Amino acid sequence: QVQLVESGGASVQPGGSLILSCAASGSIFSINAMGWYRQSLGKKRELVAVFDSGGSTNYADSVKGRFTISRDNAKNTVYLQMNSLKPEDTAVYYCNANIRHYVGDIYHPYWGQGTQVTVSS
Repeated sequence: QVQLVESGGASVQPGGSLILSCAASGSIFSINAMGWYRQSLGKKRELVAVFDSGGSTNYADSVKGRFTISRDNAKNTVYLQMNSLKPEDTAVYYCNANIRHYVGDIYHPYWGQGTQVTVSS
């Protein structure tokens, strides 16, 4: 089995910064895309940022220029550097990874349990 363990969520003031991390462990042969999603009160879960298998990144328009996604492939870990945080960034943030367990396997989606980010004064 695979687990994604998230950390870094906290309460911060507007304009503050946080770094979220997510480490995948377990039966992993390879990982292609890793990313971050969030779900705020009254809204559907949305994509925040993705680091795909080709090394490209993609961001939601609402976070472009403020958030940066990065990966440490040796540690099966993805990070989200969050700067200039706004109250509307308040949400539960979920890590996602597409993982195969052996050569020839398909990629399976896995999700972290979520970490709370609260931005308020």
